[in-house]
Amino acid sequence: MSNLSFTTKHPLRAALALSLAAALPVSAIVAIQPAAAAEGDLDKAVAALRGISTMKADFVQTDRNGQTVAGVMTLKRPGKIRFEYAKGVPLLIVSNGKSMYLVDYEVRQVQRWPISSSPLGALLDPSRDVKRYGKLLPTGHPDVISIEVRDTRHPEYGVITLIFARDASAPGGLQLTHWVALDSQNNRTTVRLRNQRYGVAVADSAFTFRDPRRTSRRPG
Repeated sequence: MSNLSFTTKHPLRAALALSLAAALPVSAIVAIQPAAAAEGDLDKAVAALRGISTMKADFVQTDRNGQTVAGVMTLKRPGKIRFEYAKGVPLLIVSNGKSMYLVDYEVRQVQRWPISSSPLGALLDPSRDVKRYGKLLPTGHPDVISIEVRDTRHPEYGVITLIFARDASAPGGLQLTHWVALDSQNNRTTVRLRNQRYGVAVADSAFTFRDPRRTSRRPG
């Protein structure tokens, strides 16, 4: 991993914000009807997302300049997720199922989005019918499924593409391996997952955070 200095103006911080902006809220996405031949794979991808009760995975985030940072992602249905970055990166992304937070410990700031209009909506809300909002992209490989999600009414929101690999050991027979977020200025951020673990015990306390604006701990 690159030896980076994480200051307020560091490109990685901007890339993180861009990836959040580009990860579209599912509630806002225009329905895109898939071709009949793709219907089965779209159904399988939806089933795979809905089949995840809890999940932990290591992740590596790469910005458009090739700079990387690693961490651990923890997911719990419904709507809870935590991206804990490696030591030395003063950022945390966490959702408690109602709201999504971006916590910046360096500048002691917290940004909040309601889940209903939050980034990563396609991953967080299993009650949404993802196949109505996305379309299948060709991958050139029979064991790889790629789903692009965008809001054609709001191109400034960008695009998120979810990539799955066929894996019998994963929920629904598909494993989410990575996603790519592209903003309206073509800034690209990729998040790759590895060492995925499903059905692990995850306490709700994992989705709280220490608020840098005060000394007490508050729910995320």
